Amino acid sequence: MTRLNKLLPTSTSGSLPKPKWLAEPEKLWSPWKLQGEELIEGKQDALRVALQEQLNAGIDIVSDGEQTRQHFVTTFIENLTGVDFINKKTVRIRNRYDASVPGVVGPVSRQKPVFVEDAKFLRGQTNQPIKWALPGPMTMVDTLYDDYYQDRKKLAFEFAKALNQEAKELEAAGIDIIQFDEPAFNVFLDEVNDWGIEALEIATAGLKCATAVHICYGYGIKANTDWKKTLGAEWRHYERTFPAIQQSSIDIVSLECHNGRVPLEVLELLKGKKIMVGAIDVATDTIEIPEEVAATIRDALRYVDADKLYPCTNCGMAPLSRELARGKLQALAAGAEIVRRELAAE
Repeated sequence: MTRLNKLLPTSTSGSLPKPKWLAEPEKLWSPWKLQGEELIEGKQDALRVALQEQLNAGIDIVSDGEQTRQHFVTTFIENLTGVDFINKKTVRIRNRYDASVPGVVGPVSRQKPVFVEDAKFLRGQTNQPIKWALPGPMTMVDTLYDDYYQDRKKLAFEFAKALNQEAKELEAAGIDIIQFDEPAFNVFLDEVNDWGIEALEIATAGLKCATAVHICYGYGIKANTDWKKTLGAEWRHYERTFPAIQQSSIDIVSLECHNGRVPLEVLELLKGKKIMVGAIDVATDTIEIPEEVAATIRDALRYVDADKLYPCTNCGMAPLSRELARGKLQALAAGAEIVRRELAAE
């Protein structure tokens, strides 16, 4: 990332709210309000807006805000062969909530780029480092039903191959960090160690840009916040998987830290990795004050070297209002700047 030499560079986990002229606000899987050429133009306008929101707030590593996709997982899946989006079935997503999802009915493969044109467009708008999120293989497996392979590991590896093709083209388009979103890593802990990390290695094989895995406790929707209430006084999921992740070739691990019950000493299990520390809670409609953000960063600095700490949001902000997301981004940048100044004064 030649464009970035800043201590504590800030970024988002990925999604930002869409403009209401593009899709219904504050809603996951919201249908598009435009079609045809108007939709293509509208998506590009939304990319410009999302970029400007981040730059205005002082975010250092920008993203597309996932403006061109309906959902962080299914938009990639619907561009693959072997997936039936017409005859949907209801499945339990991450053991938490029911959703109507597509099915695998034949061999899955990527026949064409999915986000590459969007990435080229965004790259043409800015010289800032860009992070691009893709769904992780395990989370993709957990977001559909499989009538064909009937083997989660086998399907994940096929998805990983498709993701690797996409990732290589995104890298060629000028993307600096490619992130794989794996909320499923906090649910299927044995599978993470058995084959989940191996699937990620397939997805990142041959990439020269930085790679990241984002492991959170989900969007701030009711199904997720209700689930969190059942997890007890300390959330120690990360302890089960971090030793293997630390041994992997993934460069950056993106985590949920603010307002959660994750004991931050687990960060020591990732020694040597860069850590995107979630310092913004996406499950509240309260805008953090910069000092709250700074406090989370300081806590994390007890376990992570300053040159490896990237302040971030806990998860995506697609379900939030634009005003709320804007305020939270500004708080993130301001909180990081407080700590930056403190470190410079030492």
